[in-house]
Amino acid sequence: MRRSLLAIALSLVFTRAAIPAGTQSFDLVERGRYLSVLGDCGGCHTRPGGQPFAGGLTLNTPFGKLVTPNITPDQDTGIGHWSTEEFVSALREGRGHNGTRLYPAMPYPTYTRMTEDDVLALRSYFLTVAPVHNQVVSNQLPFPFNVRLSMLFWNAVNFTSGRFQPDEQKSAVWNRGAYIVQGPGHCVTCHTPKNFLGGDKADADLMGATLQGWFAPNLSADERIGIGRWSKDDLVQYLKTGANSWTLASGPMAEAVSHSTSQMTDSDLAAIATYLKERSGSTAANSTAVVEQDTMRAGGAIYKDNCAACHRDNGMGDSGLFPRLAGSPLVQSADPTTLVRVVLEGSRAVSTPGAPTAPAMPAFDWRLNDDQVAAVISYIRNAWGNSAPSLNTAAIKSARSSLAASP
Repeated sequence: MRRSLLAIALSLVFTRAAIPAGTQSFDLVERGRYLSVLGDCGGCHTRPGGQPFAGGLTLNTPFGKLVTPNITPDQDTGIGHWSTEEFVSALREGRGHNGTRLYPAMPYPTYTRMTEDDVLALRSYFLTVAPVHNQVVSNQLPFPFNVRLSMLFWNAVNFTSGRFQPDEQKSAVWNRGAYIVQGPGHCVTCHTPKNFLGGDKADADLMGATLQGWFAPNLSADERIGIGRWSKDDLVQYLKTGANSWTLASGPMAEAVSHSTSQMTDSDLAAIATYLKERSGSTAANSTAVVEQDTMRAGGAIYKDNCAACHRDNGMGDSGLFPRLAGSPLVQSADPTTLVRVVLEGSRAVSTPGAPTAPAMPAFDWRLNDDQVAAVISYIRNAWGNSAPSLNTAAIKSARSSLAASP
């Protein structure tokens, strides 16, 4: 969140004992504050209702539960006792206080690309944050994943230390966008498929991945399941407001928009859009999904009764209020996780100054049984020119059970 110059000044006064003399300035601290926005530090290290950066947010990983640590400068429970070298090592090498190995839920595999000046500016900012005494037990993974020494092997397989290298054949704007996406913005952490160890699949960069019960969409140039049909303006509008003519941000992306992208400068948003639209990427093969006519008829009837009032008979929705389903990359994705979740549990879009309404999607788990949910989703994924595999009753039953068991 943005802090006033007065607040920063007061922080400098009250934390001056922890700040090396001659190393701080308002410009440096403000630069660090903005970098914390680019990195969405508050989104992970501030639990709902908690103090800024005091940790305590639970992350459910495929290997168990992690809780985000306190990164305020509190001497006992935060990072106030860390040296500058330890802070830099945490971001660049995944080694924290006293060399403790960090888990990649803290995205050091992308932060390693940050410049030294940016890392030091971020350090300067966090020294001015109000210290909060909040003891957090971060590692709640089951054995053997709770053994941090295992990260030695993980890093050897999945982590390459190194700084961002600009592409001299590209513009300064493109390179700025690449730096944010690949570095502090850590977009690949959510949007890149993972191997069985939880490392990024380098050959599928930004092609979508399942995360905490949501599917982070494909950001490739593919026109059916990626952002190939989005314009740069579409991307900027989405990142700035959480809404555009294609979709609305919900779930984890709503949090990212709220804490991070909506607070970025227009020039950085334009740089991200330039990079994403101009990067080369794989194109998925056209789907040849075949859905039984009985399923389409049943799903169409359910859609008419429950969905058409908002999303329209033609699936075009209402821009900024109800997402478009016709031609939607998320709807046509091979991974229907988000679509199934939203139908069962409902969702609320993010509220931003540029799109304050935050429309909601009601839950239908109480209204539709597994057969009906499977039919209507199969219909949506194959109507209006869409083409994606249908879902069966067993898949919906499994999703319903998983959602009921999740915290």
